[in-house]
Amino acid sequence: MTRAWLMPILMGLCGALLAAGMFAKGSTGSGVVLLAGFLVLAGANSPLMFPRSVGAAGAKRRAAEDGRPVVYWRAGCPYCMSLRVRLGRDARRVHWVDIWRDPEGAADVRAANDGNETVPTVVVAGRPHTNPDVEWVRAQLPPRSASSRSRKR
Repeated sequence: MTRAWLMPILMGLCGALLAAGMFAKGSTGSGVVLLAGFLVLAGANSPLMFPRSVGAAGAKRRAAEDGRPVVYWRAGCPYCMSLRVRLGRDARRVHWVDIWRDPEGAADVRAANDGNETVPTVVVAGRPHTNPDVEWVRAQLPPRSASSRSRKR
């Protein structure tokens, strides 16, 4: 768990130190802006940016039931962040597995990528796809049910 939070914590601490230096020089406004920027970066690179992760076993079981893709990811990965942001609301329709929190998920990714933990790795119908295009991932999502469409309105 700490590995996933290491980069966001370091970003927050660096921002706080730089802002403190600016506060000491009398640049309060610049220090606040700098600190806010670092905190936004820390939040964007934290596990909070992603929908709740499930274990690899649970994700595989759920994917077999509902046909949704499984995305293996890790905090701090710019490609995972890009996929998450570009999927937008559709990100909630995918099963997310954090490989830094789930050893079985990390093993699945290594098996799919010649021993490397290359993420995002998206598994659809049992076939892994490494760093696929977001539109391809969106096309793999099952159609929304009528009840979920009516809730959106």
